[in-house]
Amino acid sequence: MILFCSVSFLGYGLSCLFTKHMVLEFERYGLAHFRAATGILQILASIGLIIGIAVPQIGGISALGLALQMLCGLGVRLKIGDPMWRCIPAAGYLLLSGHIATQLL
Repeated sequence: MILFCSVSFLGYGLSCLFTKHMVLEFERYGLAHFRAATGILQILASIGLIIGIAVPQIGGISALGLALQMLCGLGVRLKIGDPMWRCIPAAGYLLLSGHIATQLL
């Protein structure tokens, strides 16, 4: 579960930094100025999750940070009127990250 979450957020974080698709998505969200910070935070948190295997507090804090990001992401998607099927990944990762945080903290 931790490895799956870590790899997922690493991929998303790298995508935020290096793909045109994510540039367009963050513009659609009205949050273009947060794209790079989002990517960097997700990469750092994915590394923190891996470290959390050995140092649970670091993993728990990382997972909590990711859960907060996903809560914000879900809120943004709802605010801009995305259909529910587009909200499901954010909701799923919110629950997964929250679960990991509760297990490690």
